[in-house]
Amino acid sequence: MFTYRRHYFIIAALLFLIEVLIAVYVNDRIIRPYVGDFIVVIFLYCLVRAFLNAAVLKVALGVLLFAYLVELLQYFDFIETIGLRSSKLANVVLGNHFEWIDILAYTLGIVLVILVEKSRNQSITPLRSA
Repeated sequence: MFTYRRHYFIIAALLFLIEVLIAVYVNDRIIRPYVGDFIVVIFLYCLVRAFLNAAVLKVALGVLLFAYLVELLQYFDFIETIGLRSSKLANVVLGNHFEWIDILAYTLGIVLVILVEKSRNQSITPLRSA
């Protein structure tokens, strides 16, 4: 079940670095809010695949559902509910407002993951680990 795939870990580390650079240095209306959301699901997918021997489709859908859950928590203002509205870290990690376009960005990120994995000739069936 557990494994270590160096190439996924390296990609995850690079994507994490990009996400940090976006969060720290980019304050625009396109890259930070939407490209960041697109990249974050790819980062999470690569991070999970670096350590977990599970099927591509299972991991991809799990990451997508997790991203949807985070967005749903934003819809219900979860940060305010747990008293972390003033926490910059909580606002960056969990986000602070719901947007349908974020759902689209997450979905497109996972679609890209599945297409890339399929092009690498890996199985994307839910029952097979790769």
